[in-house]
Amino acid sequence: MIKNPASPSPPAVSLMEVYRSVRIPAANAGFWRKMFAFAGPGYLVSVGYMDPGNWATDLAGGAQFGYTLLAVILLSNLMAILLQTLSARLGIVAGLDLAQACRRHYPKPVNFILWVLCEIAICACDLAELIGTAIALNLLFGIPLLAGIVLTALDVLLILLLQSRGFRYLEAFIIALIILIAGCFAAEMFLAQPALHSVLAGYVPSTEIVTNPAMLYIAIGILGATVMPHNLYLHSAVVQTRAFDQSSAGKREAIRFCTIDTVVALSFALFINSAILIMAAAVFHERGLTDVAEIQHAHELLAPLLGTAAASTLFALALLASGQNSTITATLAGQIVMEGFLQLRLPPWLRRMITRLLAIIPAIIVTALYGESGTADLLILSQVVLSLQLPFAIIPLIQFTGSRMLMGEFRTPLPVLILSWAVAAVIVALNIKLLVDFFSSF
Repeated sequence: MIKNPASPSPPAVSLMEVYRSVRIPAANAGFWRKMFAFAGPGYLVSVGYMDPGNWATDLAGGAQFGYTLLAVILLSNLMAILLQTLSARLGIVAGLDLAQACRRHYPKPVNFILWVLCEIAICACDLAELIGTAIALNLLFGIPLLAGIVLTALDVLLILLLQSRGFRYLEAFIIALIILIAGCFAAEMFLAQPALHSVLAGYVPSTEIVTNPAMLYIAIGILGATVMPHNLYLHSAVVQTRAFDQSSAGKREAIRFCTIDTVVALSFALFINSAILIMAAAVFHERGLTDVAEIQHAHELLAPLLGTAAASTLFALALLASGQNSTITATLAGQIVMEGFLQLRLPPWLRRMITRLLAIIPAIIVTALYGESGTADLLILSQVVLSLQLPFAIIPLIQFTGSRMLMGEFRTPLPVLILSWAVAAVIVALNIKLLVDFFSSF
């Protein structure tokens, strides 16, 4: 039940330094000028759906089961689009990010628990990004994993530089890296030459996904690694960087353009996740190499199997871009969560350093003790931790956007609300099974 405070104080805005900083053209401006002005937040969110945590599940799925699990990637992406559009709607209509909405409408003990869980999830996400970046530095430049993990702390300087220039520069950098990743995998697909009819057939759901326990486990892993809890906090805040008209018509227009932005941006994520799985299916599965699941192993095999060193280089370059992109958005999400739940503002560099150090410590210990195999296990564990937090972000989001008191005329339509609760139930059930299977394996 959403609490209605007796005398609510006006909330501090999300990301104050960039709040309503992106100008929106006048009402009579053309469609494409408006679309360009609103484009950006969806791309920031989309990088969480193609981060290094997704690579392991996509590689394992393609190597073990060919193209069959493409249907799961498609389904996961459709779920993500639905949830992210709800998140954008909350930010546009209520003027609150998800953390602020929780603070204003839930009791203090509930808020404290939600904040702690969210911080753990962001650290787990950051852990996956730094491991992915360190692996990429190792594959590209031969930098030892331990040194690469330490070097990842320096990316805070890049974030500070981009933020000081304005939010559009940050968005442009993110979009440029997404295009780089997409280009790398387009080249990989050209080299791998997958059978088109097999790829298209893979997007058609198969009953084997449910009846085959090993396939179901990977499918749940893909779902768990796709929908990221911190993205729901992030999206509800970054849409407020647009200085759109606050009238009903202005909000309706903002919802429309932000929905288009989300669908287009997450289509890139669909392409990239599909491309990873397709490449693994075409290069590894069709050659009987069904045990390829680690990023380093895949990189090692690509060059000899495809006959060119460029294949391995492109793979590592895409991984580096993916890890770097995701660290930026995780930093923003961390700032939003801390400000929203605690109304505590820290300088971005300090917030970034705290989050990164909390992730670096376990990564350094595991890498020093167990080497590459340890980092692979830690990557998987980070996704399990994210799965634990997911219901605590999805359920409040659906509850808030379905509230007439909070959203007024922009309350989520009943059919979409029912679909959202069904999606939440499926994600929660699958993540519970993933966790049960994970802990029962010990």
